[in-house]
Amino acid sequence: MKISKRLKNTLLLMACGAVMTCGSTALAAQDVNAPSKAPAETIKAEKLSNVWDKTFAENKNVNHHKVTFHNRYGITLVADMYTPKTMKKGDKLAAIAVAGPYGAVKEQVSGRYAQEMAARGFLTIAFDPSFTGESAGAPRNTTSPDINTEDFSAAVDFLSVQDNVNPEQVGILGICGWGGFALNAAAMDTRIKATVTSTMYDMTRVIANGYFDYEKDAATLKKERMALRKQVNEQRTIDYKTGTYKMAGGVPTEVDEKTPAFVKDYHDYYQEKLGYSPRSFGSTTGATLSSLTAFMNMPLLSYSDEIESAVLMIHGEKAHSRYFSEDAFKKLQGNNKELLIIPGAVHTDLYYKMDVIPFDKIEAFYMKYLK
Repeated sequence: MKISKRLKNTLLLMACGAVMTCGSTALAAQDVNAPSKAPAETIKAEKLSNVWDKTFAENKNVNHHKVTFHNRYGITLVADMYTPKTMKKGDKLAAIAVAGPYGAVKEQVSGRYAQEMAARGFLTIAFDPSFTGESAGAPRNTTSPDINTEDFSAAVDFLSVQDNVNPEQVGILGICGWGGFALNAAAMDTRIKATVTSTMYDMTRVIANGYFDYEKDAATLKKERMALRKQVNEQRTIDYKTGTYKMAGGVPTEVDEKTPAFVKDYHDYYQEKLGYSPRSFGSTTGATLSSLTAFMNMPLLSYSDEIESAVLMIHGEKAHSRYFSEDAFKKLQGNNKELLIIPGAVHTDLYYKMDVIPFDKIEAFYMKYLK
């Protein structure tokens, strides 16, 4: 199948937004007339290694260990839980679930954020999304606007029943593509009391329209979407016939002078020592190509204007993706919403630069609204 320029660009954005490990969740046969029950865990936290394998330095003031939980589809998710070493037995802390970027795993950006927020007194988890990293689900590295939104609510399920968490003080934090999923979850899940997005992508918008859609007219966008649908669906037929799944491809392993600056930034993070992880599909295979069409047809932010809880959106002044946060913020309602633009920062600066990520502001925001 000949790959169009539009499809190549879409594959690139899927990679830039962003190993075959665990298998699928196996469910035991059930009596169809019996009440539905939550599935048994198929990945046990005690069998997972707690050896430090992150792309960032360990904070000796924070404890960490693996935990597992399941979403409403019965997929077991694996997370690192971070707690301050000052936490005492009987304490009930405010909690934050962290995920992202699109294509990343908990050993990369989300873990960095989660550990830092734990050092500041919160109980946090950084989780691998469904089908990704150490979490279960097949085919591997599938993404879904519905299931990935659900992953946040599943994290809230888990946090809400922990003995050391106040269930009325649970927030979420989504980075890059997971910023869009976080807003979608906040619109759906009223248990979420505060949401932070950092360097947000609206994955449904960028997959449907490509980058910088404001530079194109509606007719052009419509034509390009149809061409992309045809190519992806042709590939689905091939996939089904061969029993395989074509992958979109990860972040480019090589760049040159013609490579856009933001793609070079992604390369420097995902493909170099700075952020490379063998579990990350941003660093390796990319997502399944067949994931594309669902994102085109299911806009994530349709009901974001109905979010009543607090939202803080953070983006870099020089980020190529800044328009996603600015446009999404315009739709939010209420005086508990805030957009913070970080002077001089590009998109990936908010992945790892501890002196650029506004942790003081994030802490103050959660302290105000998780109380």
